[in-house]
Amino acid sequence: MGSKQATVDYIVDQLASAGHISAKKMFGEYAIYHGDKVVALICDDQFFIKPTAGGKAFLGEYEEAPPYPGAKPCPVVPPEMWDDQEWMSQLVAITASELPAAKKKPGKKPR
Repeated sequence: MGSKQATVDYIVDQLASAGHISAKKMFGEYAIYHGDKVVALICDDQFFIKPTAGGKAFLGEYEEAPPYPGAKPCPVVPPEMWDDQEWMSQLVAITASELPAAKKKPGKKPR
């Protein structure tokens, strides 16, 4: 199905107070970055947060589902929570703090 650009733009706007947030299109869906870390995915207009102990504790009760076929299940943030900018930003900040730093890709070797 694919996610609507309006959904991605809205969620990114809601996360503005969490720090440097950006979205990158990947395979027709979107990865949400906090700095250089992927913290969430938007697939089929659903918001999936990367699973971390702190993020799960902050969510309380939540549903899990795979964001795309073959993926590991991730917590699904319900759409009714998307309007709470402070809550969403805090969830992303907690998740980002528990994720490892992004690995640097090796540069191309000269021929």
